[in-house]
Parts: sequence; structure tokens; C-alpha cells
Amino acid sequence: MSFLPKTIETLIENFQKLPGIGPKTASRLTFYLLHMPQFELENFGKNIVSLKKSVVYCSVCFNISSTDPCPICSDEARDERTVCVIENPIEILQFEKTGKFKGTYHVLHGAINPLNNIGPDELKIGELLNRIKSGKIKEIILATNPNMEGEATAMYVKREISNLKSQNSRLNSLKITRLAHGLPVGADLEFADEITLGRALEGRREF
Repeated sequence: MSFLPKTIETLIENFQKLPGIGPKTASRLTFYLLHMPQFELENFGKNIVSLKKSVVYCSVCFNISSTDPCPICSDEARDERTVCVIENPIEILQFEKTGKFKGTYHVLHGAINPLNNIGPDELKIGELLNRIKSGKIKEIILATNPNMEGEATAMYVKREISNLKSQNSRLNSLKITRLAHGLPVGADLEFADEITLGRALEGRREF
């Protein structure tokens, strides 16, 4: 039997639904919020409520943004001929910290994972193929995570692009590369430091 108020119990349960948050961390976060000044707590709540309302998906790369197209796709200084394919929007932050990538991105919003019923149709792969059909892109960098799901996704995307190239001679010069050394197998890009990620970007290889 719990002696906590129902509101606190419910908030702890809600925090536990977030990735990487266990019971102890959920409890600490809840009690931290309980001791926040009321105006800060209200602002915090407003930001959560408006989170999805104030965010749109870029119609070009499917990054999250407050504008469409996003600032990266709108930047004329970026090289739209080079597209880095990533799983999630948060990984763009990591690449931008390196200061070494001047191309654009394409966010798949996940990776192929049959155990979780995530197939190719649930990802933005079709949209990537449509971008490639324009003939403007000269290099696709497959930067999915170096784990089982990421490798499976990279292989699938490579096969689909290869099929496109076989059907359209204009795409023969399109190069497909994969991030190389610097990233340990099984690691997530989200947690890679900018130096490691920068080296992996520089050392990408033909895929």
C-alpha cells in the first residue's frame, strides 16, 4: 500500500515511461518538481503541452523544426548534393557539433526492427528514394547506428538505392558511403562525442 498522494504516484509512473528512467530517477524528478516555484512549474507544464503543437516536420529532410523547410534545408550554403541519412533528429545535433559536415540530412525516424513491428514502410525510406530520383544528389552517407537494427536498415536502403540506379542511368554516378572507423559496434550515435563522430565522418567508405 502506498502512502503517497495519487497525483505524485501517477507522475512517477509517467516519468518511468520515458527511456532510461527507472523508479528511483522518476521519484527524484517528481519530488524535484514538487519543490519548484509554482510559476516555474506552470511554465514547465506549458512547454510540455505546446511541444508537439509548435514543432513541424521538414517536408524535405523530415527533421523537426519550427519552420518548413528547416533552417538546414533552407541554407543555400549547404551542399544539397550530399545527404546524410540518420535514424533520429537528435543525431543531427551531434553531426553539427563536429563542424565537418556541410551537406544536408534525411531523417528516417527509426530503424527496421521486426521485433517491434517496425518495417521499411514505417520509416521515411520512400521519401528518401523520391529525393534521389531528382538526380541532384551525388552522395548518400548511410549514418544509421552501428548495431543490428542500424546495419539492417543500411543494407535495405542500399539495396533500394541500387535498384533505382539500375533503372535510371542518370543515377549511375551516385555514391553510397557508410560511416567507418571511430564508432564502436553496438554504440548509438546519440552518445558519440564530436571528435569520434568527426573522424567517422571523414573516414566514411564506399558501401
